Amino acid sequence: MLVELTARRRRAAAGTLLLAALVQAAPPVALAQSHKPRRAAAEPTHAAKPADKPTELRDGQAESRLLAVYKLIGEGRQREALAQAESLARDYPNFQLAQLAVGDLMMSRTRPIRRMGDVPVPDSTRSIQASAVLEELRNESRQRVDAQRSRPPANTIPAQFLELSPRSRHAIAVDASRSRLYLFENTGKGLQLVADYYASVGKLGTEKAAEGDQRTPLGVYFITSRLDPATLKDFYGAGALPINYPNPLDQSRGKTGGGIWLHGTPPDQFARAPLATDGCLVLANPDLERILRTVEPRSTPVVIARQLQWVAPHSVNAERKSFEAVLNAWRNAKTQGDMTRLLGFYAPDFQTYRKKPLEEWTHVLKAETRALQGRELHLKDKSYLRWTDSADTMVVTFGEVAEGARTGPVKRQYWARRGQQWQIFFEGVIG
Repeated sequence: MLVELTARRRRAAAGTLLLAALVQAAPPVALAQSHKPRRAAAEPTHAAKPADKPTELRDGQAESRLLAVYKLIGEGRQREALAQAESLARDYPNFQLAQLAVGDLMMSRTRPIRRMGDVPVPDSTRSIQASAVLEELRNESRQRVDAQRSRPPANTIPAQFLELSPRSRHAIAVDASRSRLYLFENTGKGLQLVADYYASVGKLGTEKAAEGDQRTPLGVYFITSRLDPATLKDFYGAGALPINYPNPLDQSRGKTGGGIWLHGTPPDQFARAPLATDGCLVLANPDLERILRTVEPRSTPVVIARQLQWVAPHSVNAERKSFEAVLNAWRNAKTQGDMTRLLGFYAPDFQTYRKKPLEEWTHVLKAETRALQGRELHLKDKSYLRWTDSADTMVVTFGEVAEGARTGPVKRQYWARRGQQWQIFFEGVIG
């Protein structure tokens, strides 16, 4: 984290130098306010700071206004573009892409601009830093524009969402290749895409495997809690939402590390480069505030993929029904107390939250089947999330309720396809 903080300060300093060169002929447009140096913090480290008052949500506005500026430039309407860019830079003085657009438009009055930030970088000891910042800003701009040009087809969902329980009121999916986070509402008509935002991932990309590898994990995760912004350093911006990396699949593969959060940016920085974090997902504060006020810890899934595959909801019905038949066969075996058939659904390498092997878990299953006393077992509020990489995995959540009972434990199972058979390699109570 010390390296990350130092790099951020270099980026801010180099960005200020570069932007100053770009707007040297421009009327004053407020740049980011300076801040006193902060003590480096290891991620995640907590320290008190004053709580912010609730503000009106402004998620997505800065990006949509920036894209409108780009559109005007493309149409040759530079004067209108400049007016809108200056307005955007005043409203979001820490948005470097807005400042860059102002500088480019000013420079275009004296000579043609061949590409974004087309200005000689000052010849100084910081020129290398300024050039690196400029390239990061170009990459950020490209990711934002490309995401808008390649919108998900209407009425489609990420292929991982086979079924989502009504208890999961929202869901999140991240496409790392597009630096994009998608927010869904789970409605009576299925998942509906309600917003999407630019998001930064690890410096070295994705597929986290070890502590400190500066990569963002790939897989199916769940938000575990909502951290109070008053307990966080301003490095994390508007707040933070931890996810459950490493999940049971990660642990079975020997992956290490932790502290992977969705969090915001410091006050002097609107957004970060596409590849900029130590593994967390980072959003602009206005966008994160929408997420913070919307999602529910523990029940909100977060799918992080290298590239999302968007499908029509009905196209996953066959996969869902096929797996549901397997889950029902497991339920029937447990209802009937048929231990031989029931244990056939469990993998030899089975584990629980407390690292119980299958031999110990067998005693738990026997006790649970005896407690049923012949009553039928019902599975309520089922969710199926499928993750496919080198293996095929199903993450299943349900309420386990015996006939005549009003409530029961909420369980989560991880199933793996081994040949032609699905087997449980993890099971635990989560509520």
